[in-house]
Amino acid sequence: MTKTQQFEQQTKELIDNIKKVCANYGLGNDGNEFKVITQVFLYKFLNDKYVFEIKKFDKKLAEADNWEEVFSTYTDKEIAKLNMRLKPSVARIRADHFITSLFNKQDKPNFAGIFDTTLTDIAKDNSEIFSVLTEGGEKIVLFENLSKYVTDNRDQFCKAIVNKLTGFSFENIFNEKFDFYATIFEYLIKDYNTNSGGKYAEYFTPHAVSKIMARCLVPQETVGEVNNATCYDPSAGSGSLLMNLAHQIGEDKCTIYSQDISQKSSSLLRLNLILNDLVHSIHNIIKGNTILDPYHKRQNGELELFDYIVSNPPFKLDFSDFSTDLDTKENHARFFAGIPKVPPSKKESMAIYLMFLQHIIFSLKENGKAAVVVPTGFITAQSGIDKKIRQKLIDENMLAGVVSMPSNIFANTGTNVSILFIDKANKGVVVLIDASNLGEIVKEGKNQKTVLSHAEEDQIIDTFNGKEVVDDFSVVVSYSDIAAKNYSLSAGQYFDVKIEYVDISQSEFDSQIENYGKALSMMFERSNKLESSILKSMEKLKYD
Repeated sequence: MTKTQQFEQQTKELIDNIKKVCANYGLGNDGNEFKVITQVFLYKFLNDKYVFEIKKFDKKLAEADNWEEVFSTYTDKEIAKLNMRLKPSVARIRADHFITSLFNKQDKPNFAGIFDTTLTDIAKDNSEIFSVLTEGGEKIVLFENLSKYVTDNRDQFCKAIVNKLTGFSFENIFNEKFDFYATIFEYLIKDYNTNSGGKYAEYFTPHAVSKIMARCLVPQETVGEVNNATCYDPSAGSGSLLMNLAHQIGEDKCTIYSQDISQKSSSLLRLNLILNDLVHSIHNIIKGNTILDPYHKRQNGELELFDYIVSNPPFKLDFSDFSTDLDTKENHARFFAGIPKVPPSKKESMAIYLMFLQHIIFSLKENGKAAVVVPTGFITAQSGIDKKIRQKLIDENMLAGVVSMPSNIFANTGTNVSILFIDKANKGVVVLIDASNLGEIVKEGKNQKTVLSHAEEDQIIDTFNGKEVVDDFSVVVSYSDIAAKNYSLSAGQYFDVKIEYVDISQSEFDSQIENYGKALSMMFERSNKLESSILKSMEKLKYD
């Protein structure tokens, strides 16, 4: 086992141990369990990160057998000087807020209160950098009183939590890269990444989809050329699309912007940003309704425009309470193709993704790029808003291509999906890929899921970026070709019909014709015998 694998196993064991404590105190499958799990994990991570960083600047602490004993001798002024050398992205942790300090206070009365106060004090001390904003300007801080979610034995619950946080340190894994943290994050939220009745759909997009979107937007050969990029997701969920895109560009070469109506998903995204060294973008994470009240605007009040946009928006949603509020001059330009109708008998079937897609097109810079997950039905719809959007993409030369994914690429939805790639600078050809036959079907809980191999992921990415034509897999077409096909973006409608020819000699041809003749004669003979038998039987029945 490599060191990385060992660290990964230890980190997952820590997560499992925290979950066991929650289960033992009645929080198993409780709606608030994820808050305890994610916030306790984050407390541990920030605590160890602070220790890791101060040791970089203080040789005495780094070489000490017991660094905490040495640190306890430092004056407030010495600690302040040390803190000044740290990057803003490192949360400041007071000595009495260390996990070891909590561990040593377990014999004190009202330990649950001490535990809660420690977390909320850390949240206050780091509010400016680590808070997520609501669209109304309120701050959602890092931590809250967690013991309130346990009805009995709160002191014992908090002690059990703290005891699980000692004996293991994240200090050994801070040099790990994106893939490590992506795996840990997915494991951390795996029991909480489904929609629990909230407005927006999913908290976690499959890694294959995220990878394909990021690497087609930023091809490998251009990595390093992109700088100071703005990356946006108007329905961010837990941020897996943004994390993959930021990693492809370089975490230090981009700034993340997002909005999502769910406080839960905004908190998960903040955790994702912290794990992936993107703390500088936390103040751009907004909890709010993107369609009704988009938050990110320029000084003149117009919507902010972005270099890159990624999104896996909800496909259907009851938006009937707000649809009439969208009739404004600004929204006429933003929703250029129109606002989907609210089905009277099934309001939750409103095609909300069409509004997100229009918002994304409207929010792109002149040379901006976007990748959006859409239901595959969108790419061939013969009328309505769907076709109007496709028509704009083609008539204004801003489509890079489409990848139609295998069915069940998302385990919890049967909807077939495609990835729409928009590129306002693409004045050349368009790549259409039918990847529906790729992947292996596996069981995930009660559902089936299609999983792509790494080779298949790379096949899609390389074909798209190389603009390759592959039989029954991909085509490269012009904008005029697409317009002539009623703006269809389905690769299958452009595949050539192939007729196979085999060269044979005259004698072989004559022999085959003779065999065909014999076969036909036998068929006619059998048919005549059958007809005669039927007539005889009918005649017999007539006289019986």
